Formats: sequence, structure tokens, C-alpha cells
Amino acid sequence: MFNLFASEGPHIAIAPEKLFEVGGLVITNSMVYGWIVCIVMMVALIYGARKVTIGGSRGPAQLLDAGVEFFYNMIAGSLGSESRARKYTPYFVTIFFFALIHNWLGLLPIVGKPFTYDDTALFRPFTADFNGTLAMSITAIVLIQTFAIKESGLVKHLRHYFAGSLANPITYLIGLMEIFQELTRLFSLALRLFLNVVIGEILIAIFAYLGGTFGFATAVPFTLMEVFIGLLQAYIFVLLSVSYLSVAIAHSHEHEETA
Repeated sequence: MFNLFASEGPHIAIAPEKLFEVGGLVITNSMVYGWIVCIVMMVALIYGARKVTIGGSRGPAQLLDAGVEFFYNMIAGSLGSESRARKYTPYFVTIFFFALIHNWLGLLPIVGKPFTYDDTALFRPFTADFNGTLAMSITAIVLIQTFAIKESGLVKHLRHYFAGSLANPITYLIGLMEIFQELTRLFSLALRLFLNVVIGEILIAIFAYLGGTFGFATAVPFTLMEVFIGLLQAYIFVLLSVSYLSVAIAHSHEHEETA
């Protein structure tokens, strides 16, 4: 028991770790694993898409088919239009599977200290890197703004931030607050996903360490919990993104009707 706590302890890293540089660009372990997972994801989704049939799919393709149908119905209900759902479902489904696969493959035993490069963990989950989740959030917000402008037009979309008379100074203050709220949404999306993943990673590392020789067994309950949390957080990320788009479109149309 004393020998257990006398060891160096579990490997815990909040920030991504530098592996090497290429032309002045720092390559971190989360970037490397992110690229690997992206390749795996593209191959898996392309293969699954080819197996999807109109009459119903079987095997892993059935999960892909069911996932797309689930999000299609959710988006259609949120946006109030099946035509919009057909246009935007591919984007949001891609975001969902991107987050989900990164969350789940980040739980593999190869992640962390089992493989090192210059005594640095070679692989780290992309979604356990705030830079990674921030990039995902920026992508989602840019897509939302693009879709909202496409639905309402640039002028009407900008006008919904500054509702009211433009001669009233309060209108500009409210507009700036609305724009600031968009920024808070961006960081809240990134932080929510990042914190849930990295806290799960820390819990698994700690209980695997405390288990000593039987660390694989003591970490199993938390790994299973993280499988569920990884699915839940990917869903919440998309759900919030769709709700932000719904609000942006609704506000633009409300302004159009009252103008």
C-alpha cells in the first residue's frame, strides 16, 4: 500500500504537450492524435455511408442511418422546416460524429503514457485540448452565422442584433450586448466539452493509478461512464448549436414581420 503512493503518480496533463516543430509550427500530441482520429473517422463514415440503403441498413451502417434520422427529426422540429433540416443536417451530423469519435477514441489504452516521444505522451485526446474544442466551437458559430445570413439576408440578420429604432442610443447598447452574448456562446460550447472530457481523463488516470496492479479494473467504471458522457456531450454540443441557429432565424423573421 505504501509502495503504491511512493511511486511518481498518474500522468495528468491539462494542456497539450509539445512533440516537435515543423517550420516554426508547434505540433502537439493532441494535434497528432486528432489527425489520426480524423483519418479513421473519414474512412469509417465513408464506408458506413456506402452501406446505407433506402430499404434499411444493417450492422454498423444501421447506427449511422439511425443517427442521421434522429438529428434530421430534431433539426426539423427545432427549425420548424423539413427543407431546412435537409440542408443543414449533414453539417450538424458531421459535427456530432466528429465530437463523438474523438471522445470515444480518446479512451483507448494507447492514449497517454503507453507511447511516448522524447518522454512526452505521444497521443492525447483532441477534445481534451481547449484549443481543439475552441476550434470546433468557432466552426459551429461560423456555420450558424452563415446559415442565418443565408436564411434572412445579411442586413436583416445584422438588424436583429439592433432591434428597435436606430435613432435610439439604447438600441446600439443592446446590440453590442447581443454580439457579446454570441461570444459567450462560443466559449461556453468550447469549455463545456473540454472540461467534461479532461475531467473524465483525470478521473480514469487517478483510479487506474490507485488500483496498482489491478488498475485496469478500478478504471473500468469510470471508463464506461466516460463512454456515456462522451456521447452525451457530443449530443449537447449539436443540440445547443441547432438551438442557436433556431433563435437567430426566429429573431430575424420576427424583426421582418414587425418592420
